[in-house]
Amino acid sequence: MSQRRRPETYQTHRRAEPHRGPEPQRRRPLTREEAQARQERRQRQQEREEISRELARGPIDLPFCLLVLLLTAIGLVMLLSASFPSAYYETKNHDPTYYFTRQSVFAVMGIAAMFFVGKINYQRFRGAAKLLLYVSIVLLILVIIPGNPLAVTQNNATRWLGKAGVFTFQPSEIAKVAIVLYFSDSISKKKDKMQTTRYGVAPYVVWLLVTGGLVALEPHLSGAILIMGAGAVLMLVGGINWRWVFIAAGGAAGALYMILFVIGYNTSRITYWLRPWEDAQGKGYQLWQSMITIGSGGLWGVGLGKSRQKFMYLPEEHNDFIFAVICEELGLIGATVIMLLFAALILRGYWIALHARDRFGSLMVVGVTTLMAMQVFLNIGVVTGLLPTTGISLPFFSYGGTALSIQLAEMGIVLSVSRQMRPASGK
Repeated sequence: MSQRRRPETYQTHRRAEPHRGPEPQRRRPLTREEAQARQERRQRQQEREEISRELARGPIDLPFCLLVLLLTAIGLVMLLSASFPSAYYETKNHDPTYYFTRQSVFAVMGIAAMFFVGKINYQRFRGAAKLLLYVSIVLLILVIIPGNPLAVTQNNATRWLGKAGVFTFQPSEIAKVAIVLYFSDSISKKKDKMQTTRYGVAPYVVWLLVTGGLVALEPHLSGAILIMGAGAVLMLVGGINWRWVFIAAGGAAGALYMILFVIGYNTSRITYWLRPWEDAQGKGYQLWQSMITIGSGGLWGVGLGKSRQKFMYLPEEHNDFIFAVICEELGLIGATVIMLLFAALILRGYWIALHARDRFGSLMVVGVTTLMAMQVFLNIGVVTGLLPTTGISLPFFSYGGTALSIQLAEMGIVLSVSRQMRPASGK
């Protein structure tokens, strides 16, 4: 007789179910009013984008464009005049037009880049801002890595990447543009949050310390000053609390004192900046020769191409100290005219910023114009002895192909914003 099977209990018969987490909450369906509001927001966004595309087809600011082209043309003429002696004596083929020819090629490339960038709807620069900043930081790190074969050292400073004599560029030039674009994009979105320390000060100070610090380690003091100065101006225009302005000014003054008067790299520069004649054949030679060059020009100058100091007396006569040759050949009158052209370009840039269609465009133009204004002031200040000697070029004039191309591309950003300017009052 077969034994009757023992009935299984419910617990034994039931299969173990896998453990399930809490069920995801279903999104509450939109009400008719919310759906309509969302649709209206999308429609307004599309309308703004369409208006922006339409405005981007507008004309560029002609006065600004003509000033840039005029300064570039004068810069090429002065570079040819200042550089032909050193080009003849220092190049392998003894070609007096060596520097001029190379600079002309980059000038053509830069002007093409200026008009190309000027045709782009500047709203598209928002997407490239953060990526460009990351790329610039990577490049700056590559510059300061010891033993990096891509890094190029000149005059006891490692500021370039590439191959000497073939192609080199300064990552600090890219970092300047990156800071302007990123700060302009970020600040334009925050508005009232710029008054807070957490959102309006801390993140930007970190970026400035990272980029400026990497540039200073090259060492490239003037480049670090330009980056931090442009960033600080954008924060100020963006609406940070004024107490941070005074704190930053005090900190900058203290840091500048430490860098100029305490750190060994710049101590000798300060000593022979204040009294270059004490070592006129040594560490004070460059500034002393610059003063002689400027003084030789007098009121009207000795004539275009007739400078005597450029014949292997004045160092860097076609680069950082080209303004001294301008003063010698064109005199006080000619140098003043060139400074007035720079002043007109800077004022026109700020005028475009005031009439920009939105906050982002205005901040970008302020950043680009401030970079140029600071660079012009620092270069002329160094050449005339107003400021300690440091390596900084004169925009559109000093030899440096990639720097010229990037500067002209920056001018294209201003022209791009000028296409969408609000009409001036009274028109």
